[in-house]
Amino acid sequence: MDNFLAHNDDTRAKMLADINCNSVDDLFSQLPDIIKEFKLAQPLSELETQKVIKKLAGNNKTDCVSFLGAGAYNKFIPAAVNYVAERFEFLTAYTPYQPEISQGTLQIIYEFQTMICKLTGMDIANASMYDVSTAAAEAILMSMRITKKHKALISNKINPQYKEVIKTYLWAGNFEAEWFDSLPDNLAEYAAVVYQNPDFYGELMEVGNICNRGENCPLTIVIQDIAALSIIEPPRNADIVVGDVQPAGIPVWFGGPHAGYMACKEKYLRQLPGRIVGRTVDADGNQAFTLTIQTREQHIKREKATSNICSNQSLIALMSTLYFSLMGENGFKQAGLISAKRAHQLSEKLSKIGVKTLNADFYDEFVIEVADADETLKKLKANNIIGGFKLSDTKILVCATEMISENDIDRYVNSL
Repeated sequence: MDNFLAHNDDTRAKMLADINCNSVDDLFSQLPDIIKEFKLAQPLSELETQKVIKKLAGNNKTDCVSFLGAGAYNKFIPAAVNYVAERFEFLTAYTPYQPEISQGTLQIIYEFQTMICKLTGMDIANASMYDVSTAAAEAILMSMRITKKHKALISNKINPQYKEVIKTYLWAGNFEAEWFDSLPDNLAEYAAVVYQNPDFYGELMEVGNICNRGENCPLTIVIQDIAALSIIEPPRNADIVVGDVQPAGIPVWFGGPHAGYMACKEKYLRQLPGRIVGRTVDADGNQAFTLTIQTREQHIKREKATSNICSNQSLIALMSTLYFSLMGENGFKQAGLISAKRAHQLSEKLSKIGVKTLNADFYDEFVIEVADADETLKKLKANNIIGGFKLSDTKILVCATEMISENDIDRYVNSL
């Protein structure tokens, strides 16, 4: 427990010496001079502050049409999602740990897990993760515990943000990662093969059996866009499926991280990190929900913990559960179909004016090739259109969800 003891005098003296200070008072004596450099304005009353803030907010352009994607998607959200999620029964200062006392929150998480399993085709899902990046990294560590191997094979076409988090996790654990564009012939040395579907560039893939499922076969981990599951087959051949619930009820402006989901086959249940809510009966025979199979260090011996994740995104999981409940299976599918239709309409109309789409198969996001990406985005911006995510000097990642109208598509094309 030495790592958790407060600093002693010797430690403080060394830290101060490293920053050329003689004492703590010497350290803080610099603050008045630093504050003067900020050149802060005179204090304002609350009323005056509100007027200044409103004036600043007026500089924002709020009427833009956005074709941005790249990991965060502007999707339709029923108004009731926020209304219910913001009720005091759910939105509290202690939301992350509320499941330990609230049957209502436990039931919502149980329903969330059930919905994730149905969508992904997996047997078991946990109560959510911090975000998709950490979920992907945790899935890789999970595969290493299962296979007793220390190397993962990861697609180069996953989101760059996910890459950086995965690299950090594996570096900290002294594990290895290899990145691929096409699979090598021999996979025996790898704990897992990791894909993203659709990949960062919008390309859809079919998740098949990557090998004969022999003794040395690596696990298949799929980073799956949850919105795409509205119209494509779930990745049932995968061993672990992770993703982001942001496209399912979480607004783009909500900030981050959003919430990740994580699901797997039942035989890997004991290695699944985070929380799992189970359904049982109480002493009186009534239905009851409880946290179960908790393989985290707060509840078991630290060396036996599968992860140091100690909580879940219960409020965001609630919002996604409300979204799926309100949209229903048909509404969710309809939103997916409209998204795909709008994206393909845009691609087709762009091709007629000489703008090439580089994808063979895509859902709602695709890459276009232009002469000058900066100039293209500048033209679109002049018409209050956020044209997409710049990938390179000649490539732009464009996304069209159900929030894009046919008129918006025509504006995009005519602007070029």
